[in-house]
Amino acid sequence: MSTQTLTRERRISVRKLTVTALLGAAATILMFLSFGLPILPNYLKVDFSEMPALLASFALGPAYGAAVCLIKNLVNISATTTGGVGELCNFLIGVLFVVPAGLIYRRRPSRKTALIGMIVGALVMSAGSILVNYYIVYPAYLLAWPEDAVVGMYSAIVPAVDSIFKGILVFNLPLTFVKGVLDAVITFILYKRLSPILKGKV
Repeated sequence: MSTQTLTRERRISVRKLTVTALLGAAATILMFLSFGLPILPNYLKVDFSEMPALLASFALGPAYGAAVCLIKNLVNISATTTGGVGELCNFLIGVLFVVPAGLIYRRRPSRKTALIGMIVGALVMSAGSILVNYYIVYPAYLLAWPEDAVVGMYSAIVPAVDSIFKGILVFNLPLTFVKGVLDAVITFILYKRLSPILKGKV
C-alpha cells in the first residue's frame, strides 16, 4: 500500500471520528432537551437524540451510529437521576433503532432504502423496548418506588392498566414507536442536504 493511500485513509478515519464526535455532541444536547407529555407519567420523556445517530449510521456506517448513541449517554450519565439505568437503556434502545436502519441503507443506498431502514429500525426498537423496560428499567425503578405506586400512575390514566407489563404495552411501546417515527421524519428531511457535508464531499 502506497504512502499516499495510507495518508488518504488516515484522513478519512480522522474525518469520520470528527463527524462522529460532532454528531455525538448534537445528540447529547438533544438528549438534555427531553420533555414530557401531559397525558403520560412525568418520568416518560421524549427527545430527538437518535436523529444525529441515524445521520451517522447512514453517512458513515452503523457502527458510527452506535458510537453516537454511546457518546450521548456517556456524557449524560454525569447528570443522571437513574443511577445510569436510564442511560444504559437509552443506549440499547437507540442501537436497536440506528443499526438495523443503517445496515439496510448501506446494502443499497437510496431514499427508498433509507425510509425502509428507518421503519424497520423503529419497529425493532419498539419491540426491543418491551424487553429492555420489563427486564432492566422497571426492576431498577422498583428498588426505589413501590410497584403499586408505579402501576397507580398508569391506572390513573388508563384504568385497565393493572400491571407493569400492561403499562409498558399501553404507554412505553407506543411512545417509543412515535419517537422513532419523529426521528425518522426529521432525518429523512435533513439527510439529503447534510449527506455531502457528513461524507466530506463538499
